[in-house]
Amino acid sequence: MTKYFFVFCNLFLGHLVDVAAQASNTSRLKIEDIMKGDDFIGHRPSNVLWATDQSAIYFDWNPEMAYSDSLYSYNLNSKNIEKVGFLKAEMLPAMRKVDHPSLNKSVYAKNGDIFLLDNATGKSLAITNTKERESNPHFTDHGKKVAFVNGSNIFSWDMENGVLEQLTDFVEQVVEDPKRSEKDEWLYQDQLELFGVLRQRKEKKELGEQIAKKLEALEPLPIATGKKQVINQTISPNGRYISFVLMDSPKNKSTMVPHFVTESGYTEEQTTRTKVGDELPTYAMFVYDTKERTQYSVVLDSLEGLHDVPEFMQDYPDKTYQNENPIGRIPSPTWHPEGEKAILDIQASNYKNRWLVLLDAKTGKIELLDRQHDEAWIAGPGITGWFDGGDLGWMPDGKSIWYKSEKTGYSHLYTMDMNGKNKKALTSGNFEVYDPFISKDKKRWYFTANKNHPGDRQFYTMPLKGGKMEQLTQWEGRNDVTLSPDETQMAILHSYSNKPTELYLQGNPLFGDTSEPTAITSSNTTAFNSYDWKDPEVITFSASDGAMVHARLYTPKLEVKNNAAVIFVHGAGYLQNAHKWWSSYYREYMFHNLLVDNGYTVLDIDYRGSAGYGRDWRTGIYRHMGGKDLSDQVDGANYLVKNYGVDPDKIGIYGGSYGGFITLMGMFNTPETFSAGAAIRSVGDWAAYNHPYTAHILNTPVADSLAYKRSSPIYFAEGLEGKLLILHGMVDDNVHFQDMVRLSQRLIELGKENWEMAVYPVERHGFVEPSSWTDEYKRIFKLLEETLTD
Repeated sequence: MTKYFFVFCNLFLGHLVDVAAQASNTSRLKIEDIMKGDDFIGHRPSNVLWATDQSAIYFDWNPEMAYSDSLYSYNLNSKNIEKVGFLKAEMLPAMRKVDHPSLNKSVYAKNGDIFLLDNATGKSLAITNTKERESNPHFTDHGKKVAFVNGSNIFSWDMENGVLEQLTDFVEQVVEDPKRSEKDEWLYQDQLELFGVLRQRKEKKELGEQIAKKLEALEPLPIATGKKQVINQTISPNGRYISFVLMDSPKNKSTMVPHFVTESGYTEEQTTRTKVGDELPTYAMFVYDTKERTQYSVVLDSLEGLHDVPEFMQDYPDKTYQNENPIGRIPSPTWHPEGEKAILDIQASNYKNRWLVLLDAKTGKIELLDRQHDEAWIAGPGITGWFDGGDLGWMPDGKSIWYKSEKTGYSHLYTMDMNGKNKKALTSGNFEVYDPFISKDKKRWYFTANKNHPGDRQFYTMPLKGGKMEQLTQWEGRNDVTLSPDETQMAILHSYSNKPTELYLQGNPLFGDTSEPTAITSSNTTAFNSYDWKDPEVITFSASDGAMVHARLYTPKLEVKNNAAVIFVHGAGYLQNAHKWWSSYYREYMFHNLLVDNGYTVLDIDYRGSAGYGRDWRTGIYRHMGGKDLSDQVDGANYLVKNYGVDPDKIGIYGGSYGGFITLMGMFNTPETFSAGAAIRSVGDWAAYNHPYTAHILNTPVADSLAYKRSSPIYFAEGLEGKLLILHGMVDDNVHFQDMVRLSQRLIELGKENWEMAVYPVERHGFVEPSSWTDEYKRIFKLLEETLTD
């Protein structure tokens, strides 16, 4: 414990500041109230599920302000809402279900067991009831059986006779009879030649072995995996082919996070993630033919561009690019309904290529259908995430597939045939398409899009082959729609900028219902409703490079205006906050209302790297975080000075996570713009962050050291001139507290005195305790008041 005690005492106790009383706050809002979060606002409905007979809508909610959400139901006939009891809730199907190809049945996993749902009666049948965990249920044998994963192996359950069958036998090693040496073989044959009884016994044994082999042929083939993990096991719809991936995970060094405040009274260490640039897992895909009892590998070495040298290597003419493990993750295949073919969605380990390939399950051979390449990184809504594959599927004709691509610079919906030809864009324009799916009658699409405005998401339908998009939702903001089983009604989670999410019911206009949405829930507290929450204006301003930047603007009344401004930087990098729906940063939204009441002008910018604006905006931070994403903040500050009477010497900046990182970069690199900054749970050195997020944007420290040095605040700490407040949870297992320990040492060695640090011993990356939130934002408000006001 001595090493931790020394670090804690010497680095931070000298920088902790007593929080002054909030005497200068003139707003009706109090920081200690708004930092209670949902307990002040009211808990919002979520996770909508329709009853199979459409008589009710189920959703998670917490109007009683209990310790956690509970399940509620809305009866469409009586219009009553009631809390669902625990036993009844357990009997309801899971939200994620796999539908039978022809029967009105579905299969789902819940609490580690597998269930078959009869959609006509709403009754579920438990296929498994074990202490072990079953997952990934899907139909096979042309809909006659249900397959699922238990441990590493796939099992099937016959819907007609209830027979449960193990289909795979993954073992660490297949044990074979040892071979005799040349000497021992001679002795063996000599013994048989000499002794008749031995010959007779050998014949009987061989007869028994022949019978055993016939019986063995009825069992699954033992497949050796070694020390590798079996993942993404699925069986084809015809029940013959099983695909699986073997993942070999290297042992990389993890970071230890000490917990000082513990129940035991001792310092306890938590093992957390590794750092960017570590050795990556290797993936290899195989197909097991259950009929022939053979397995074969899916060879991916011939993928177009697999071994190409990335474009960024042009900055390193004397360095040789090395990537001996070019294949990244391989998600489960999307099987053709007939089961002989499948679509694979494969990503490169350096994230710069995505390949859609057609797999011939009978041979294991592949055919390239589409290659998506980005010199930065492949991503975008429904294209690929940090960890999984993108949106894609088979069209109803069984001759073509649908998928998503950023070919035009925005994420849109495409189709192509099984030969990779006749590619067609079904949607187009300067907007993004989200979560597309085909209607149950196979005649049209449903999806969400921000067609009207980047900050406005509506629910649309469109003919199956493309054509005019018809908007089905009405209200500006965000509309997350869950269709009823017959698709005639829409349960909508809707919110607006100053109106938190509520659940509404509306008829689907496709079926002639043009009525207004009806509110089901009313979640706001009396305290929340007692304040007139501001509707921030969503504006655009011109950046220094000519790009148009979207932002939320909060302006004070003239009688309280203090000519000071605060710029808020949202986190996550690829996230959107200058929109017209209720923000996930709702505490910050309420804090901005408080700031405006106190005379501040507040600007909340969707800087370069934010979501909702297409590929070029998304990749605007490639190889230089703290570049255009920071200059957008500076240009926003200049916009306020020019257009809203803000004093250029009274501008502060704050944000958490990525927002904290930008705050540090702003305070270090543009001190002429920002007089004060509050950096919350900030990244100080990208080389210390995780691999999946960071390597997408900056490659790796060994391969692209220039990107890391120009993107990490710790290299620019000497530029600090204004007043800096650092706030960080000590048990943060995402952005490690060590990041700020290292930065503080750098500031100390540079002789910087105009900075302070507040630490939170029991908080991780996302704070939980209202007392921590309150302390944090009282300190931020105190910083702004002391630095930006006269």
